Amino acid sequence: MAGDPRVLCMVLAGGEGKRLMPLTADRAKPAVPFGGSYRLIDFVLSNLINAGLRRVCVLTQYKSHSLDRHITQTWRMPTLLGDYVTPVPAQQRLGPRWFTGSADAIYQSLNLVYDENPDYVVVFGADHVYRMDPMQMIEAHIDSGAGVTVAGLRRPRASAGEFGVIEVGPDGHKIANFLEKPVDPPGIPGSPEESFVSMGNYVFSTDVLLDALKEDAADVSSVHDMGGNIIPMLTEQGRAFVYDFSENTIPGSTGRDSGYWRDVGSLDSYHDAHMDLVSVHPVFNLYNRRWPILSNIPPLPPAKFVEGGNAHESMVGAGSIISGGHVRTSVIASSVTIESGSYVEGSVIMPGVRIGPNAVVRNAILDKNVVIPANTHIGVDVEHDRSRYTVSPGGIVVLGKGVVAD
Repeated sequence: MAGDPRVLCMVLAGGEGKRLMPLTADRAKPAVPFGGSYRLIDFVLSNLINAGLRRVCVLTQYKSHSLDRHITQTWRMPTLLGDYVTPVPAQQRLGPRWFTGSADAIYQSLNLVYDENPDYVVVFGADHVYRMDPMQMIEAHIDSGAGVTVAGLRRPRASAGEFGVIEVGPDGHKIANFLEKPVDPPGIPGSPEESFVSMGNYVFSTDVLLDALKEDAADVSSVHDMGGNIIPMLTEQGRAFVYDFSENTIPGSTGRDSGYWRDVGSLDSYHDAHMDLVSVHPVFNLYNRRWPILSNIPPLPPAKFVEGGNAHESMVGAGSIISGGHVRTSVIASSVTIESGSYVEGSVIMPGVRIGPNAVVRNAILDKNVVIPANTHIGVDVEHDRSRYTVSPGGIVVLGKGVVAD
């Protein structure tokens, strides 16, 4: 509508995702498949689109081909009102160098801001699993008069030190300090056993963002990071406020999955987030159609169970055939074949995987088109697997794309 604020969304999707290797061996972290039908970037884009924010630039850099293809094939907006979701690769507009940090990624892409001339710029990360209505955060930003608003997630103080922590003043809103993985995280006024951790989601007033990026670009000591440099700079100026994510309300959410947010930056957290999906009352509910997670679902027939094949507390994608196999507490993507006598438990199986007769796959992540031959055991003898495959600190066995197990 004519009276609405003009908002440009910039999604930071250039992450290399080293801790997710081998899943990121030939794809950017935001392009990693998740939940059987999605890619990680679909969660942030779904949140923006569901909220009516439909001018979105996705800044890419590292091994971005599959990510660019997914965005262009999936996220096609109607052009009548000027809506778009577009990938923007690193273009070396300011010299022969790539992005040196998240703030530099935006600084090198300021032509997008000048072209759109927005009142506010939303800067979100591309690789977290959650539901959020960003418009509620924008409204809180406007009401507060802040220069930047940072989304804060309440975490127990005992575990908050694993993240960037936001220390707020007595009013509970103005940011007093921004601490990177502190040993003794500060509590929240009125809730001393909780701390605010940064979700990596920001709303800027455009003029404040432009001034901060230019000042940061001229600072030779800066690493040009949004959380490490830009937010502390605006905190010192008294212009940074926190938005309490627990106040964000989503249509159709349940008491169990309300406020869910997961950083899936490691193999163990990626696996754990999948296990959150498959219980009878899931910790994160993908079946909320009032705030859907959107993606490009391939035109495949329904999953088929034959020869006594079965699945318990699991999700099974379209086109998959479980022929006499048994699946428990697992996420099975599309076009997967699980043959007679095989057993899959506690695992994440990506598209095109074939599991042969009498094989066992336990506590594993199998990337696209992996082949598990007959009688092969994965995740049964983890020490034996460690000599052949990637094994996470938590004991999850990971086979990269196209591997044929031995």
